[in-house]
Amino acid sequence: MFARLREAEFDMRISGIAYLDILKQGGGILSSVRAVREASESELYRTTESRARTALGFGTTTVEIKSGYGLDTENELKMLRVIDRVARQTSMDVVPTFLGAHAIPQEYKDSPDAYVDLIINEMLPAVRDQGIATHCDVFCEEGVFTIDQSRRILTAAKQFGMAVKLHADEIRDLGGAGLAGEISAISADHLLAAREKSIEKMAQAGVIATLLPATASSLRKPYARARTFIDRNVPVSLATDCNPGSSYTESMPFVIGLAVLNMKLSPAEALTAATLNGAYALGMAHRTGSLEDGKNADFLLLEGESPSILAYHAGVSPVHQVYKLGEKIS
Repeated sequence: MFARLREAEFDMRISGIAYLDILKQGGGILSSVRAVREASESELYRTTESRARTALGFGTTTVEIKSGYGLDTENELKMLRVIDRVARQTSMDVVPTFLGAHAIPQEYKDSPDAYVDLIINEMLPAVRDQGIATHCDVFCEEGVFTIDQSRRILTAAKQFGMAVKLHADEIRDLGGAGLAGEISAISADHLLAAREKSIEKMAQAGVIATLLPATASSLRKPYARARTFIDRNVPVSLATDCNPGSSYTESMPFVIGLAVLNMKLSPAEALTAATLNGAYALGMAHRTGSLEDGKNADFLLLEGESPSILAYHAGVSPVHQVYKLGEKIS
């Protein structure tokens, strides 16, 4: 969930300014924080519902929506209330994730550990009492949250009954993927820089690797090594990472195409990553992700001879009809 686009920063990145440098200048996540804090709940609902409807048209029937641009208790709870409203007023299944540890807010730039304490002692109890978020995420990265800080936050979140996940090793190999294995996270996202030892820890703990090729494409970074994860018996899922900074797309067909053409996944592997493995990464595999007795009748009709059309018809959505619980909704 976010309030405004960041096209000017896109131009900065294309011109060669590094993402972390933009963040240090008060841009990046921090500019989105300012926008969300200024936005009303009705404004946030309008923009978020519109993006959810767009994603639905591209065939997404179950979606995770994260908070993370509030970075204080009041605004994180505000975001989660809006996510809950989107869940209640759209046809999609929505998984709400609390991402209060998305960045160090400006008011805590000189005391990041104090912000970690705020998350643990105030924000997490308030999120639990609110009763909306089912998952907790942390951006474990150089210049954001350290391994120790991430471990503290996620350990506390587990004690509050939340499933945990990480933004891990997106830009630098900080060891976030290894931490995901250590704490038995449900999934770890990004993983562009994850090293072999950390991947092995993920495999041992059964952590899903949620890979985000649209982000790598936008940041002009090498893609995550999907084949290495698969060869090490780490299940791979795919997601859009739709956000205003590094991956502004609601199109899973686009993501599937990137995964096939640039991450060396077969069309069948990419389809599984976008459906069943994605459901496992959200704790939803008992309800969705495959067509089986007892699961939701969520499915698509495609204009093509096989699911390969999702990657083959590049840049165009082959989704002809979308069905949710057996009813045509798009």
